Amino acid sequence: MKTVFEIPMDVRWGDMDAFNHVNNASYLRFIEEARVAWFKSLTADWAAVDCAPILAAATMNYRRPIGWPERLRVTLHAEKLGTKSLTLGHRIESATQDGVLYADGTTVMVWVDNSGASIPLPPSIRAACE
Repeated sequence: MKTVFEIPMDVRWGDMDAFNHVNNASYLRFIEEARVAWFKSLTADWAAVDCAPILAAATMNYRRPIGWPERLRVTLHAEKLGTKSLTLGHRIESATQDGVLYADGTTVMVWVDNSGASIPLPPSIRAACE
């Protein structure tokens, strides 16, 4: 499993819910932000007019609640490289407390053209994952 990207993130007050911890939907936003930052780091036209990645599947294992304030470290790992899809593992950890894992799981990304048909992975994505 190759680490392809890591990014720090601060928990925002607006990520909290009525139970005084980060809402479970925010975890998905954290990994989305990490994926977009990774794509942008590889190529400026990652969501070109003629093709873009779409989320085909997501799993999230919630290991413990995240409080506020907190600084996170979101890590992406290449788990499976297909012809037209990429399975990315993700981890959301504390950047301030060693060994604190908040969540982990996977997402499956598929690249599609402007008609919605799946297409081969872009060379920049394939190279970053091999």
